[in-house]
Amino acid sequence: MMPLSSQERLPLVDTPIRLELRCLAIIDSKLAIVQTWDACILHMERKVALKHGSEDEFSLFEKREELRRVLESKYFAGSPKKIRFLEFVAEQTFRGNGEKLNEFLIGEEVYDRGPDFDQQKDPIVRVQAHEIRRLLKKYYDEGGKSNLIRLELPSGGYVPVFLRNVQKETIELHQEPELSAPPLRHGSRLHLSLTIALAVSCLILATLLGIREKQTRVIAPASTSAYVLPQNLDWFWRPFLPPADTPLIVIPNHPLLRAAHDGDSKETIAHGHEIAKSDLPEFRDTIHFRELRRFIFVPSLTDFTAVGETLGAVRLCEMFFRAGDTCRVQPSRLVNFEEIRNGNAILLGGSQAWSGRVFLETEGFHLQGGVIINRNPQPGERTEYKPEFDPVSNQLTRDYALVLLLPNQQKDNRVLLIYGIYTQGSQAAIEYLMDPERMAVLRKALVALSPDRKTIPPYFQALLTTSVENAVPGTTSLVAVRRIAN
Repeated sequence: MMPLSSQERLPLVDTPIRLELRCLAIIDSKLAIVQTWDACILHMERKVALKHGSEDEFSLFEKREELRRVLESKYFAGSPKKIRFLEFVAEQTFRGNGEKLNEFLIGEEVYDRGPDFDQQKDPIVRVQAHEIRRLLKKYYDEGGKSNLIRLELPSGGYVPVFLRNVQKETIELHQEPELSAPPLRHGSRLHLSLTIALAVSCLILATLLGIREKQTRVIAPASTSAYVLPQNLDWFWRPFLPPADTPLIVIPNHPLLRAAHDGDSKETIAHGHEIAKSDLPEFRDTIHFRELRRFIFVPSLTDFTAVGETLGAVRLCEMFFRAGDTCRVQPSRLVNFEEIRNGNAILLGGSQAWSGRVFLETEGFHLQGGVIINRNPQPGERTEYKPEFDPVSNQLTRDYALVLLLPNQQKDNRVLLIYGIYTQGSQAAIEYLMDPERMAVLRKALVALSPDRKTIPPYFQALLTTSVENAVPGTTSLVAVRRIAN
């Protein structure tokens, strides 16, 4: 069945008229039937969850809205570091990284502590967490006591939770005796009869949908197991597909200077670097030029992910989903070396610690300072490969990329590195590895390197090149390959 988005879900308390309109929508289409049934189930699940104080009753949209209300309140508005603290731990929890939140990570990301941060000597995180808990309690005791949701930061950890606000429930209970039900009129009896009739219809439809769902579940595993990659792709991707371990896809966090805006704190803007608008004519057709009064650029490690690598990650996830697997994607700054070397890993982009520093293959090609170095050139190869630019427009016209397939800590697992000099090279390389026709060319070149001229080397390195037009990769071709010893 199709899940509902946060905007389509029923509110916590529905009026009979709203329920009737949703039930009447059943007649319109099968989609409406599915959505109505999902809404009914969600409504019932929420009613049960309310009794147990579960945070699963709230959508991501509702949680983000409550976070916004808290941060915009007078209790936090003047404390940019406390705002950053709550924003960071909440966002990591929303992304499923709550178990990774610890004192060291928060000290590094929120309070700019370096790698030598000693939590025992510097209790900044614990002190601030205690202060945030005090302010949250004060907020919900006063300004936020009528909110539906309550945001808490439980003691002993840094993972925020979103619970039903008990104070609001208490207020509503106290107000209930003051409300008196109006006398039941003829119209109300008809209204009630229609509601009951429609409810019975919903129940019958729900039963039919339940039967259909059971049939779908029986068929689904067969369709997943029947998914087979083309032969020219299977030889390359098989080590990463079920029953192998689900690979961790790591995307880069590029350091950059981004444009500051009115939503930034005064402290953020104070650390920026101003450039006169007249010195940046390239920005004239952008929204930044029209909306920003001044061009102040601030350093950032979290606000940008390379476009090419991101598009490539989407392609990879589509393949894993079709194969019946999940898709694990993490930004490089939240990944540690143990996670990479112990399981299957796919590293995208060269601007991350794990791509160009840890898994160097010095005998072949490697990226260094924006140039791909060839330490052992074969006949017809160059000693270095540099990107090319149009002499008039200075636009990128050719990029290069490296693909490395290496053994990991456990020999059953692999680490795959895919990175271009620019993001266009990374995108082109990922698309190349998903193209059966082009992968046939790579397979043939690798077989030619093996001693028996029949088997494909399990580990290898490939250099690719792509044309680029209007910042979009075009035709990609193989430049050279290297066999990597076991």
